[in-house]
Amino acid sequence: MKKDIENRQDIYLLVKKFYVKLMNDDIVSHFFVDFSNPTLLEEHLQVLVNFWDNILFYSGEYRRNAMQPHLKLHKTKPFETKHFKCWLSNFNATVNELFEGEMAHAAKTRALSIATVMEIKINELNNKE
Repeated sequence: MKKDIENRQDIYLLVKKFYVKLMNDDIVSHFFVDFSNPTLLEEHLQVLVNFWDNILFYSGEYRRNAMQPHLKLHKTKPFETKHFKCWLSNFNATVNELFEGEMAHAAKTRALSIATVMEIKINELNNKE
């Protein structure tokens, strides 16, 4: 039986393995080219750990606007529905490989919400142009 997501170390394992998947996925890898630099990747993973730690455990560690960098990126590398589906599929697969339990389920539920809201915001931005 797999354990549940319990702490920052578990979140780090999750986001690191998730990013390896994303960086090797033909559908979305072009969004992650900047993270081929190990130092930049590690910095970003720490931001993601703070984000998910706040989402799952209400740590208060993440105080940024998660939407803003994605809206900026969309201007140079447009997001499409297939990208959100791929992101979510890789996230869920990574959670399922590593964890099970209440927090694992919560992470997948929140990821679905995040992807849905982000796609709606991107579509709103596209409709304004």
